[in-house]
Amino acid sequence: MSDISIPGKIIAVHLNYRSRAAQRGRTPATPSYFLKPSSSVATTGGAIERPAGTELLAFEGEIALIIGRPTRRVSPEEGWAAVSGVTASNDFGVYDLRAADKGSNVRSKGGDGFTPVGPDVIPAASVDPDALRVRTWVNGELVQEGTTDDLLFSFGRLVADLSQLMTLEPGDLILTGTPAGSSVTVPGDVVEVEVDAPTAPGSPTSGRLVTRVVEGRIPFGDFGTKPAVDDVQRAEAFGTPPAPGADAESPFELTDDLRAKLASVSTATLSSQLRKRGLNNVSIDGLQSTRPAATLVGRAKTLRYIPGREDLFETHGGGYNAQKRAFDALGPGEVLVIEARGERGSGTVGDVLALRAQVNGAAGIVTDGGVRDLAIVASLDIPTYHAGPHPAVLGRKHVPWDTDITVACGGAAVQPGDVIVGDADGLLVIPPALVESVVADAIEQEREEEFIARQVAAGEKIDGLFPMNAAWRERYRAWLTQQ
Repeated sequence: MSDISIPGKIIAVHLNYRSRAAQRGRTPATPSYFLKPSSSVATTGGAIERPAGTELLAFEGEIALIIGRPTRRVSPEEGWAAVSGVTASNDFGVYDLRAADKGSNVRSKGGDGFTPVGPDVIPAASVDPDALRVRTWVNGELVQEGTTDDLLFSFGRLVADLSQLMTLEPGDLILTGTPAGSSVTVPGDVVEVEVDAPTAPGSPTSGRLVTRVVEGRIPFGDFGTKPAVDDVQRAEAFGTPPAPGADAESPFELTDDLRAKLASVSTATLSSQLRKRGLNNVSIDGLQSTRPAATLVGRAKTLRYIPGREDLFETHGGGYNAQKRAFDALGPGEVLVIEARGERGSGTVGDVLALRAQVNGAAGIVTDGGVRDLAIVASLDIPTYHAGPHPAVLGRKHVPWDTDITVACGGAAVQPGDVIVGDADGLLVIPPALVESVVADAIEQEREEEFIARQVAAGEKIDGLFPMNAAWRERYRAWLTQQ
């Protein structure tokens, strides 16, 4: 290896490419990490052993950042300056051992040789961090290709985030996540990873990082967790999405109990709880509901329209386009959120597609564009939130472009898997990681407000009651014991 020493720390990001997030069926709001031991580092041309008794050794081609100077408490804008170079890496993992790790990845990704890096380093000063590419080949076939314009979290942000709590030291490695396409290898496979900057002068490259997969011969002893495989791990290892909520790294599931709790409180209350958590821009604004008395609760699937252009509509508007794919893919309890740029001058959904959503068991439809066949759409059981009626077909103003990506709807950012809640007051977007705490606090808030409203109705003054001072809070606790 050239200019790569054994690092003091190897820090890896769990999920950082939009393509991978779409494959996994979730998009994190913030980065999360795990550590790999320095003993897992290997050179190009070496071999990785698939441990005896395991079947799911998966590759993950990644861009590795090499820290060039001691770095502590830098801003995201300053983070990239702490990087001296980038190179190729392969974040190998054995899914058979994930159950033992509970997200730490100590055993599943910490084995000897499980972090090949190299062979060469691209100086950070010579490239734009937003114009890098990573590719992976298995037995000569290209299986992964991702560019850094698809990142959820920039390199500078990763460095800044980590440096809040620890000093990053020269030689430390940050593995920055893998794009879609990771899958399982078997003994005899040859895996190659390359990082390059194809638009930079001279098209600098890390060269091909080559790893051969060999079969392990020594079985696991009886003094630790044995390898185990189930359908969830097998699906994730091969790159097919598991059932909703089954992901071992992100156990959130919008259960029937959570749905009922969310439906029991108003969006006004939920909004105040989100605000307490620093989230102010989570309302989808300016829309009306076909069923204002109904409460909408579901996880977001997304569809994006771009402005109409005749040649693009000719290539993307007909046939089995993104719009039709999105409605066909809707599952039970999901909400299709459509980005239409607030353009009301054309329909974005009509009676047939809305009916398809209902038959699929979808919870509802949200579009910041127009709706055709409004009377029929409004007669359906599921609510549709929309910007107004319009008789024109899609091609007048929109081209259906892509699905399962982050979209902008009614002034709010919505990611696949976000929880959507709507009622007569409006629509909210709740990050999955916050749902349980937000709804629990919202229920408590509405209990308090019920108590306060009863006191006001009985003639009590607002001062000291709303919000409650210590004396009123004691009376509230006594009231709770009587309920």
